[in-house]
Amino acid sequence: MIRLLVGLGNPGAEYEDTRHNAGFWWIDTLARDLKASLAPDKAYHGLVARVNQAPGANGPIWLLQPMTYMNLSGKSVAALARFFKIAPEEILAVHDELDLAPGEMKFKKGGGNGGHNGLKDMQAQLGSGDFWRLRLGIGHPGHKAEVANYVLRKPPQAEREALQDCITKSQAAVELMLRGEMDKALAKIHAKPPRPKPPKPVPAAQTPAP
Repeated sequence: MIRLLVGLGNPGAEYEDTRHNAGFWWIDTLARDLKASLAPDKAYHGLVARVNQAPGANGPIWLLQPMTYMNLSGKSVAALARFFKIAPEEILAVHDELDLAPGEMKFKKGGGNGGHNGLKDMQAQLGSGDFWRLRLGIGHPGHKAEVANYVLRKPPQAEREALQDCITKSQAAVELMLRGEMDKALAKIHAKPPRPKPPKPVPAAQTPAP
């Protein structure tokens, strides 16, 4: 089951609306839904909310936005996880993903870091990559040399709306994650929207016999 939900991003007004902060947007949305208030906590180098009675949870859960800048995210995550004895497999990291288009998302446990500095530092500081990830697609600029600038720019409105749609849809799986029903959470996040039913054929007009 998930006990710590982390959104990856960069602190500061200049980064607030950039693609790299998709994880922060996700945590902001969840905090609103749970009526939780994120507050600075120096011990954990981030903004933290403790939620004692989240639907589906069997005890308190924590929401975290590291304020360390992306490449030191693990410093914040590991400090909180160690203090509250939260195992890597009880952690969800929500982050932007270059290899998925805006409007796409993937939920998985473990794996590499794909060059994502936030995930890389989490793996190093936790001593394990065995945590859950929710990857929110931001698209790729097409050239590796352009990635750094691309992730630190604001997405156009249509892309931001597609991202927000994923954020909203994935929140419906949070209760399942907190219960430990990870297969159901995965199925809900990856579910395709139902295809519209084809219109019923209109019966041919009856013509009276001559």
